Amino acid sequence: MKKFIALLMALAMVLSLAACGSSNETSAPVVETTSVTDAPAAEEPAAETAEEPAPAAAEDVVYERGDDEEIYEANLGEYEAMMEKAKAAETNDERFVLYAQAEAYLLDSAVMIPTTTQNGAYTISRVAPRTVPYVQWGNDDDRLFGLVIADEFLTPDERADLFELWGKAVAGEGEYDPAAYLTDKGHELQNTYALTFSTAPVTIDWLNTSSQSDTEITVNCVDGLVQYNNLNQMMPALAESWEVSEDGTVYTFHIREGVHWYTSEGTEYAEVTAKDFEAGFHHMLDTQAGLEWLVEGVVAGASEYLSGESWDNVGYKAVDDYTLEVTLCQDTPYFMTMLTYSCFLPICEEFYLSHGGVFGIQEYAEASADTNSYTYGKSEDVASQVYCGPFLLQKLQKDSEIFIVKNPDYYNADKVTLESIKWVYDNGENMDAYYKDVVNGVYAGTGLTEASGTLKLAKDDGNFDKYAYISETTSTSYFGGLNLNRGTFALESGACASPQTEQQKIDTHTALNNKNFRKAMQHAFDKATQNATSRGEDLKLTNLRNMYTHPEFVSLSADTTDENGFTFPAGTFYGEMVQHYVDEMGAKITVADGVNGWYDPDAAVEYLAAAKEELGDSVSYPIQIDVVYYSPSEAQTAQAQAYKAVIEGCLGAENVQVNLLEATTSEDFYACGYRASNGEAGNFDMFYGSGWGPDFGDPCTYLDTFLGEGAGYMTKVIGLF
Repeated sequence: MKKFIALLMALAMVLSLAACGSSNETSAPVVETTSVTDAPAAEEPAAETAEEPAPAAAEDVVYERGDDEEIYEANLGEYEAMMEKAKAAETNDERFVLYAQAEAYLLDSAVMIPTTTQNGAYTISRVAPRTVPYVQWGNDDDRLFGLVIADEFLTPDERADLFELWGKAVAGEGEYDPAAYLTDKGHELQNTYALTFSTAPVTIDWLNTSSQSDTEITVNCVDGLVQYNNLNQMMPALAESWEVSEDGTVYTFHIREGVHWYTSEGTEYAEVTAKDFEAGFHHMLDTQAGLEWLVEGVVAGASEYLSGESWDNVGYKAVDDYTLEVTLCQDTPYFMTMLTYSCFLPICEEFYLSHGGVFGIQEYAEASADTNSYTYGKSEDVASQVYCGPFLLQKLQKDSEIFIVKNPDYYNADKVTLESIKWVYDNGENMDAYYKDVVNGVYAGTGLTEASGTLKLAKDDGNFDKYAYISETTSTSYFGGLNLNRGTFALESGACASPQTEQQKIDTHTALNNKNFRKAMQHAFDKATQNATSRGEDLKLTNLRNMYTHPEFVSLSADTTDENGFTFPAGTFYGEMVQHYVDEMGAKITVADGVNGWYDPDAAVEYLAAAKEELGDSVSYPIQIDVVYYSPSEAQTAQAQAYKAVIEGCLGAENVQVNLLEATTSEDFYACGYRASNGEAGNFDMFYGSGWGPDFGDPCTYLDTFLGEGAGYMTKVIGLF
């Protein structure tokens, strides 16, 4: 998944380009950061000390977690059928319309609420825009090899000129050469780049993870079959060329000859062959780390292999050293766009086997459990992996520094503008020092926010007036999930413990499984007020997102009529279709970006009244809602306090009480939600610390994450599977 993204890691430093799961889940930032490429990453949660809930009656009951499948069916029962119908459509346009119906249903269920996207914040940066691969999906936008970095912050006029040049290049009117432009303007170019990180990779096996915090580093050290350039054009990478069968089910890739794997120190290890791509796909299925569901039902035999059948029937085979043949279950028009995601990357088969690697699901499970003999891809041992990309990983210390250097023998070395990239650990606790480092050139740029204090610093020293711009928003969507089936009320260490009594746990569970109560919660959530705590009043709307899929992710190529006779004209964006069906359902949601599209206090009060009538005396009030926050972050603390204030202020503290559970370390915060292994492990009632970045160019890259029975990666953020 391109991006299971942690929101915590993006609120104030120049961290990384933001990223979920079997694609990449992205975590909420601990601090707001500017992505090196030209904008700040994501945002983060907030908080204050948990209030003690009102005393409950004597404990004569015990809370018991319910059945995931039953709860999913009760709350999202029609969703899977709607998705199946969409995938069976004959044309892309018909599929997009049916996806829009499914997304409208998901939004109306109120199990989740989209909150923000990345960027849309004041930023200062030395990085020229559009110098990394420009694409809305996959891992390519984490590839930093082509960055063009000036010695001084770019002015808004310089940025405008560069965007104009980029637009002309996209239209075929000349070349986009930001290096030449900046040199002509008197800038000197930098060939090293530094940024920050707050959560380190837990593995350097890029096929054994679904988290962007892992792959955003390693993707710079390995190439795939194809890759987007900075003009949004798909280009050959390790596949020099390819052909597709007439029925669209067989893809034949011709692997580039003479490309090699290298050790972390740059010693040539082996040639890259088609067999390494087959080995990578096989290993990815064996690890079952959250990437495998992306290819189920797409690559022939993959689902069957995961169910225990033979690898021989999987349609991912090396025909010879330089020919890879991929057979699909059916014609999949967006398949090529999937290849820029990490699940299709190669591994060096010879190196993998020499470090205890084996093939086979059960065989891998047994071998990898023996950490003495299985030594492949260990997070802090850079020698436990070999690399075929533009950089070599030479240092990885989880609480200190990550360092990669240019591979001089990389086959496309003349396209690599940087000699090295360094990530420095920073949890965002000293933003004054961080801002000073940005100004002094240690880091290339940063987002400027009120909560972090960087906005005031930039205004005081004049950098805001001279250099600030509002960064572009992205296709990553952060959201809040309501826990429908909570199974954890404290971490194993005892941290982040819920103050709820057993009866209150039961009452909260009952209430959250009532649709009208969920709608009351979601329409009471004033996202703009919460966002203003970090963004400021003037930018509180710029990065708000109100639907899961980017509203302009795809559009119709032809007039398309739905089953009710309504015709969408050619060119209709996906978000416009979702809005049509949301309106048809009577949901009070505006799905466009940049507006407070869910907040409706009058509707929230009406939904609460309906919920109370339906719930009757099955619950006692106030319903307790636990929200975890990262207390060292001023921005997170402010956001959490704002969430408590808007919910209780709208619905009444006598009806809903928000308990703010303090996480004093980022590890504890992530453990409660983003790093929770499944729905049962989530320690929250409401969690807005995760997001999703798309893996490929079809809306199902988002929507599949809410499929049931464990197929959907993000159902864990609503407490299921």
